[in-house]
Amino acid sequence: MNRPAEAVRPAAPPPDAPGSGGAPENGRPGPLGRLGVWSTRHFKAVLVGWLIVVIGLGAFAPKVTSALSGAGWQADGSQSVQVRELAERHFAGNASSAIQIVVAADRPVTDPAVQKVITEAHDLAAADPRVSTVVTPQPGATISPDGRTAVLLAGAAASPDDMVRAADDLKGPLGALSTDGVSVHATGASVLWSDFNKANHDAMMKSEVMSWPVTLAILVLAFGSLVAAGLPLLLTMAGLAASAGSLVLISHLFPVSVWAMNFAMMFALALGIDYALFLVMRFRAARRADGRSARRADEGAVRAVAETMDTAGKAVLLSGATVLVSLSAVMLVPSPAFRSMAGGIMLAVLFVLAATLTLLPAVLGRLGHRVDALSLPWTKSTPPASPRFAAWGERLWKHPLRYGALALAALIALAAPVIGLRTAMPSITVLPEDASARAGYTAVQQAFGPGAPGTLQILTPTDRAAEVAARVATTPGIAAAMPAQAAADGSGWSMIQAVPTVDPSSPDLSGTVHTLRAELPADTMVGGAAVENLDLQHLLTEKTPLVIGVVMALGFLLLLAALRAPLIAALGTAASLLSTGAAFGVARLVFQDGHGAGLLGFTPQGFLDGWAPVFFFAMIFAIAMDYTVFLLASAKEHYERTGDPKAAMTGALAHSGRVVFAAAGVMVAVFFTFALSGPLPPKEMGIVLGTAVLLDAALVRLVLLPVLLRLTGHAAWHTPRWLDRVLPRITFSHG
Repeated sequence: MNRPAEAVRPAAPPPDAPGSGGAPENGRPGPLGRLGVWSTRHFKAVLVGWLIVVIGLGAFAPKVTSALSGAGWQADGSQSVQVRELAERHFAGNASSAIQIVVAADRPVTDPAVQKVITEAHDLAAADPRVSTVVTPQPGATISPDGRTAVLLAGAAASPDDMVRAADDLKGPLGALSTDGVSVHATGASVLWSDFNKANHDAMMKSEVMSWPVTLAILVLAFGSLVAAGLPLLLTMAGLAASAGSLVLISHLFPVSVWAMNFAMMFALALGIDYALFLVMRFRAARRADGRSARRADEGAVRAVAETMDTAGKAVLLSGATVLVSLSAVMLVPSPAFRSMAGGIMLAVLFVLAATLTLLPAVLGRLGHRVDALSLPWTKSTPPASPRFAAWGERLWKHPLRYGALALAALIALAAPVIGLRTAMPSITVLPEDASARAGYTAVQQAFGPGAPGTLQILTPTDRAAEVAARVATTPGIAAAMPAQAAADGSGWSMIQAVPTVDPSSPDLSGTVHTLRAELPADTMVGGAAVENLDLQHLLTEKTPLVIGVVMALGFLLLLAALRAPLIAALGTAASLLSTGAAFGVARLVFQDGHGAGLLGFTPQGFLDGWAPVFFFAMIFAIAMDYTVFLLASAKEHYERTGDPKAAMTGALAHSGRVVFAAAGVMVAVFFTFALSGPLPPKEMGIVLGTAVLLDAALVRLVLLPVLLRLTGHAAWHTPRWLDRVLPRITFSHG
């Protein structure tokens, strides 16, 4: 087979080159190789530098849970957010972020014993500086028709984030006011997010604890050495401590969602394992191939570090850049919660990447042969290339269509249900039944009707308030509308509160809100907690195609710049869509249609939570491209050395297949433990991410992508002349 004239010409392998490529005697290391050598020879400086960073920033880490915010789930600039901000300023804090205190009794609320509880609840809420005024129950408005349920309104005098913190502090003492026959529950959007964050945080912490024994077992099996297995934990702890402290400091500038730390923890662990696996296995191969005597062991370790960083280090750097680029696209969604979560993950990735490129080579250079200390008996003679994955590569080369067609058919079949996927913001049922917000929500519905927890707030100029109130009352989907209330500060605004006929999570509410916004005067705005969810869902639906397009475009450009091969860069990027689509297809079957709901212990909502397509897609694509980079970087290295497509494909599987398989095993184990958590959102995350990683590693990276390399041959690595002139020259072979 003749190669195109523009194809990369292989470099002549050095005499002592192993199958994965050795270091030439007089080869000068590249930039990353020189960084690795410097880190190795300045071990104390690197160690002290990282200790200063970790201790300095880590000192703030214990404050991370209390410092980070619990709100931010909003569409910035939306009509509902404008309504909330105006209500906070002009209506004594009677906004969507206000706290509702529900007192339900087995007797009329006028009973002295009940009145005593109401007074205690009033005084307790009024004593909090984040509460503006507490409005006592009003007959015909906040006292139920049967007279046995009353609602106090604690107005918001602080930001939505601080009102969630106020809910954290108040819901327990308020609940403690309950007596025989009288129950007290705090509810409303701020309490909902307080309960939601706590339930999910507790579940994620439980899942982390459950996953650690499995993770450690897989690490020991993957590395074959207790010493080597500890290296990913070194990277993870350094990255987590530094990123947690940084998030606390950043939270003083703008709100950062508490979920940012949870996701940062997941990615720090996942990428720390991936990067350590790739570098440690390459370091072992380079050190063994160097064959230096014990007298020159230190110099041999330095040479092995240089080769490791010049090859695997480049792949890690590219992988980190791809992860950062994928997650940066989430910043296109103008919502504080999403932006801060993406920012938190990116911060953790930056610290883990920095530790991988400086601290890890320094430790490897110092350990040398001791990296294999405390090895498992059967791993002492493990070759750099995996015979099993080498044999698998040979099989794929001989029968590409057979295995490729099976993998493609399985992925398409699993992705097909995506066509009917529905998304919405989570309903109250994602909270435990004993959560304060859900108990209060249920009590309000029972006393005032199904739409009462989702009361709409409509702001209109006072001079037309009566007209607007009349039109609202006759709008289909509205059960009742209270008389317009003029702002006491003379701002010219009036508020109309309207109760819908349906539950806040009902799809019919969206139609009612759309009708009101279309038919009411242009200077009238519709808001409320339920409408904020609708506006956020609309924003996510609107931005999803843009985020997906930007993630894929930037991922392709990074692969193109690194591989200098447009065909395989495009195929590698497109292949990531298959595992992503299949994961969301499985999510539709499980969480929308309810298949396996009994086994996993949840009640399906009939839809997938609204943030999943945007946020989970970016996370899945980042992880998928992580494996793509490892595999294709190894394949390009072999192609540069041999010019043989077969050597590129089979060599990549032989030297990288075990890394991809082991790293995926850890990630799948970690993610699937979240499926055992109590609340629904962690289950969704665990199933979607775990399924995506499993399918991506098993069917895409270890079957479909090698098959594409086999079918495209030399064309996979072809660089057009015009492109050759503009792309940077990056090689993955050492020397």
